[in-house]
Amino acid sequence: MFRQLGLIGCGLMGGSFALALRRHALVRRVVGYSKSPSTTERAKRMGVIDVAAESALLAVSGSDIVLIAVPVAASETTFRAIRDLIDPGVLVMDVGSTKRDVVDAARRALKDRVPSFVPAHPIAGKEVAGIEHADAGLYAGRQVILTPIARTRPELVQKATDVWAAIGAQVLKMSPENHDAAFAAVSHLPHLLAFAYFSAIARQPAGRDFLSLAGPGFRDFTRIAASDPAVWRDILLANREEVIKQSQRFRHTLDAFEHVMRSGNAEALEDLIRGASDERAQWTMNTRR
Repeated sequence: MFRQLGLIGCGLMGGSFALALRRHALVRRVVGYSKSPSTTERAKRMGVIDVAAESALLAVSGSDIVLIAVPVAASETTFRAIRDLIDPGVLVMDVGSTKRDVVDAARRALKDRVPSFVPAHPIAGKEVAGIEHADAGLYAGRQVILTPIARTRPELVQKATDVWAAIGAQVLKMSPENHDAAFAAVSHLPHLLAFAYFSAIARQPAGRDFLSLAGPGFRDFTRIAASDPAVWRDILLANREEVIKQSQRFRHTLDAFEHVMRSGNAEALEDLIRGASDERAQWTMNTRR
């Protein structure tokens, strides 16, 4: 059991982690900090935190586990704010969807305290944000990717593995570089495409009329276009090199489809469709995600 969780960012992800630790009796006390006093007040009323801290540094004071649940663009500022109170035995984690930029920020800001940082990415979430949507079961059955670096203390990597497993998550480890390449393909590009596709429909002169005719397939395909704009702005910019690589691959494939359609080559078009259809039929999502 942890003595105290210092929660920096009392939103969906951070709040859900705190509630999960409480549900599994893994923490005695939770101290939370958010830029918005109304958010920490709501978190306190909900029983997510016990005490509202006036700063990120004060949330870390006395904590033996710290979770940073802020937008990835705010990571370096947060690391600098808390650096002086990170003792060698304190486990510090984040929940950012990109890892290379967060690790680089940790190296710059934490300096000699960086061995306490275990970068983490829980593959969980909702289309809605905010502490009011925090859920103690959010991480149960989901994957959590840890991306420790050479300087990360092995005992803290193990402690991070244990705490995520204790709340029901399946823990995997990979390098920050491999993480960002993989998630550019299976998460970040799909969001970019959903945003662009929905915008392309909605902004046509007859777009609203078209949308009135859309059915379940369109709803399912565009669901992630309703995701938090500020969060995805930061993710797409932070991982832009890998996302652009994937976008170029997609554009090349889309060009191939358009080419055979223009030429009226039904056989070639069917071959392209069949290839995608067969590969999709053979793919099975990890059911523990």
